[in-house]
Amino acid sequence: MVKIYVVYNYGQYNHLIHRTLRDLGVETKLIPNTTPVEELKDVDGLILGGGPSLDRTGNCELYVKELDVPILGICLGHQLIAKVFGGEVGKGKVGGYAEVKIKVVEEDEIFEGIPKEFRAWASHMDEVKKLPKDFKLLAKSEICEIEAMKHRSKPIYGVQWHPEVYHTEYGVEFYRNFVKICKR
Repeated sequence: MVKIYVVYNYGQYNHLIHRTLRDLGVETKLIPNTTPVEELKDVDGLILGGGPSLDRTGNCELYVKELDVPILGICLGHQLIAKVFGGEVGKGKVGGYAEVKIKVVEEDEIFEGIPKEFRAWASHMDEVKKLPKDFKLLAKSEICEIEAMKHRSKPIYGVQWHPEVYHTEYGVEFYRNFVKICKR
């Protein structure tokens, strides 16, 4: 059984990520972001959950820098990954949670079986403003140029939206694809 932990960054949907993985048959735990990196050496993948502030992400930067496993950043986790790799994060033009139409601009296994356009639930209070050098753009929307990104050589992904919530189309399929990536 694949083991994927969800890092709790104080976001309101982190528990839904955990439940979605559990429902997909994944061995999973919701762990504090203060968990020592040494305790995560045996995981097959890691999801950096959303939250209110980059200042409250605990050891997440260490996880991104030191773990050699697939990593998926959701909202704040996406922004943290961008920051670690030299991208820029700033205030979005549209704040608060709302429905947004995501447009996939580059094919990737994380979007397998998902249409090129779909509706998602997202907050754009803060967002990635500049793509990190070693990353490629996977998806955008009318209100945000960097809705999804992937490292060019590592299985590190970030998405601005919340695949785990009911309002997001194809969210379960998205997580199922990440599980497949972690099984390799």
